[in-house]
Amino acid sequence: MHIVSTIIPIFSIVIIGWFIRSRGFIPPEFLGPANRLVFYIAIPAMIFRSVAKASFKAQFNLTVLLITLSSVVAVFALSWMAGKIAKRGEKTLGTYIQSSIHGNLGYIGFAVAYYFMGQEGFVKAGIIGGFVMILQNFLAVAALVLYGKNVPFRENRLFFMQKIFGNPVILSAMAGIFFSVMEIPVPEVIGRILDILGNLALPMALLVIGASLSFEVMRLSVFSVISANLFKLIVLPCVGFILYGLYGISPGEYLPGLILLASPTATIAYIMAKEMDGDANFAVAAISSSTLISAATFSFWLNVAG
Repeated sequence: MHIVSTIIPIFSIVIIGWFIRSRGFIPPEFLGPANRLVFYIAIPAMIFRSVAKASFKAQFNLTVLLITLSSVVAVFALSWMAGKIAKRGEKTLGTYIQSSIHGNLGYIGFAVAYYFMGQEGFVKAGIIGGFVMILQNFLAVAALVLYGKNVPFRENRLFFMQKIFGNPVILSAMAGIFFSVMEIPVPEVIGRILDILGNLALPMALLVIGASLSFEVMRLSVFSVISANLFKLIVLPCVGFILYGLYGISPGEYLPGLILLASPTATIAYIMAKEMDGDANFAVAAISSSTLISAATFSFWLNVAG
């Protein structure tokens, strides 16, 4: 019952976001500023505040982190091989690979972790998520560099550095970890400001995700898109789930990592595909379809994990 009461409200907000955009309540020009507000201010404020005031020693599990990162690398290799075997076009292949491993942690994964596991689960997800985001961005850019066209390597290298060191979610997670490890107190006034900003994060993020969904492009390359969804929503969390079990880790410890692995394809996959000469239409189709399907797959994985 707890799974239902978590998943249905989260994805109801996503559908509401799509509905109010389709009815004209959210004009297209609003989505850009709203996305920037969530990505650069609200979510970083929530992550930094939550991680900074938590006990890092109590919340950090190195084995869970290493298994989570290893799962991403393993599925990166599997999706690469699957794409080569299926003889996908080079422009599509890089986008196919990144759509198979690049999860939407900031908007969907953290929301599920928070509403299903509470503040403690959110803190653990925030710590793991900072490292996972670095790896995801590195692998996604590597795939697009290898198979993108007409983009000089120097520009790709600068783009990669920007995605790592200019990502506010990664920076806020790393800053929060530093404050937590060093046990630096956040002044009460600053903490309350961050709390207010952080309260915007999850509901606004879910509305923006819903308003960004596009059903028209889902019909493009349907089998390829389904294949990418399968890797992202089934194979990736399955690899992690098996490895967590082999190492005897309890669900309370590994569930934040499993939730992040089970997150749908990240919205930034479209931006990266567009800027690095990948297949932007494929990215939109993978993002939209995986977001909708993840309502069912999240329920499955949360139920399997108990």
